[in-house]
Amino acid sequence: MATAAFAIRDAGVPGENIHILEELGHVGGAMDAVDSPAIRGAMVTRGARMFCEEVYQTTWDLFSTIPSLEDPDVTVREEMLDWNDKHETHGRTRLADARHRVLDATGYGLDTRNRFEISRMLALREKTLGARRIEDLFSEHFLQTNFWHMWRTTFAFQKWNSAAELRRYFLRFIQELENLDTLSGVRRTTYNQNDSMIVPLQRWLVSQGVDVRFGTRVTDVDVTNSPQRRRATRLHVEDSAGSSEIDLGQNDLAFITIGSIVADTTYGGNDTVPPLIRDRVDGSWSLWEKLAKKAPDFGRPNTFCGNIDESKWESFTRTMHSDTLVKRWVEYTGNELGTGAMTTLIESGWYMSAVVVAQPHFANQTEGTYTMWGWGLEIDNEGDYVKKTMAQATGTEILTELMHQFGFEDILDEVLATTDVTTSMMPYASALFARRVPGDRPKVIPDGAQNFAFLGQFTELPGDVVFTVEYSIHGAMRAVYEFLGVDREIPPIFKGLHDPKVLVKALQAAY
Repeated sequence: MATAAFAIRDAGVPGENIHILEELGHVGGAMDAVDSPAIRGAMVTRGARMFCEEVYQTTWDLFSTIPSLEDPDVTVREEMLDWNDKHETHGRTRLADARHRVLDATGYGLDTRNRFEISRMLALREKTLGARRIEDLFSEHFLQTNFWHMWRTTFAFQKWNSAAELRRYFLRFIQELENLDTLSGVRRTTYNQNDSMIVPLQRWLVSQGVDVRFGTRVTDVDVTNSPQRRRATRLHVEDSAGSSEIDLGQNDLAFITIGSIVADTTYGGNDTVPPLIRDRVDGSWSLWEKLAKKAPDFGRPNTFCGNIDESKWESFTRTMHSDTLVKRWVEYTGNELGTGAMTTLIESGWYMSAVVVAQPHFANQTEGTYTMWGWGLEIDNEGDYVKKTMAQATGTEILTELMHQFGFEDILDEVLATTDVTTSMMPYASALFARRVPGDRPKVIPDGAQNFAFLGQFTELPGDVVFTVEYSIHGAMRAVYEFLGVDREIPPIFKGLHDPKVLVKALQAAY
């Protein structure tokens, strides 16, 4: 979608010349927020995203020209700025323990050795780090600090993830070190990101004449693979009418999204458990696997989709038909809705985090209903109150565990009676953090490519960080500008280490 928008806005491509082939029944990929597939009348979001002022420059560039959902005279960017001016994030309960106590998270707990470990990682080059794990570079003490508890749940890192990617995150988000305990650097949208960003963007694209074809899977792309002149010549497509081919003409360009962090998501409800799919049912990974066989520089998808037990996690969305839990949450956190941050239960067996954002969170949310989102990072561990792994627990059991973890037993029965829980099992949720080496991710525009580019979270953009909306939009802008000769500067990557004020604040936070 970003590719289409940049092509129209900055390169003057007529909208009717752009065709989006989407396998799902909606656009937006992982940025979805829909009616629950498991429970009638409930809602679900698979993930939550944070936006930072300094980091998301191509994102702000794009959405500074897209009309908002509710007011065509206001851009999405302007709407976000106004909303965040009125709802400043400053969480008061970032961490809690097994006795329901809110912990003082202002002390990050780093010792001299930990600070040396961070400095050593930053001093090493990515090529030197190679495929090393985070836990290869840091002591056990570091992995038990408040700093790591907050860092890993802010960005969804596991200790076995890529040290090279962690290094990029430190460099990209160094300005947020002082805000980890409150997440005051986070910028949010009025509603969920689908309603506030994806829907307005889709509406604008359609108004420009863009052809969006849902339920259309691209199964393969034919590529002529001579070293100096590589061209995509044909798309192989499957839809409700069957299999077909689309020949690409001399002036056609193909922008191909590879991989997916929400591929093969399954859903559970109050009394059901979402199954874990291990054999890649949908087409997100199989397309890249076919492409990778055509040329060694088209990446190595198995690096990212080959170890589901290291990349899976589970989230849950509560649809509450009573404000009982919402009132208790405000009382417990000390934050009015829309001003708090996620609370992580650092001693919970499932390593759970939860947050209640401003309501309504969905544009079509029924009056008198409320939503809450949460997730678990250690879903194969046994719960402390529900003696099952999170992966084996129903929605009601996950709700029960969470209520006990926060010490809300006195309202448990009422909350259980008035809440629907939709769970989302995602086999590849953190696949993009998998340990990697140069070449595992292909360039956005491969060497010699004349008319095709790769998009998404599994391409290589030096210096930028995956698992961000910015990464996808940055890659799209780079591809469009190069192929269509746009004479406009791409916003530079923010480098906080080059700003003495940012560096001083980061050092103060670390000490």
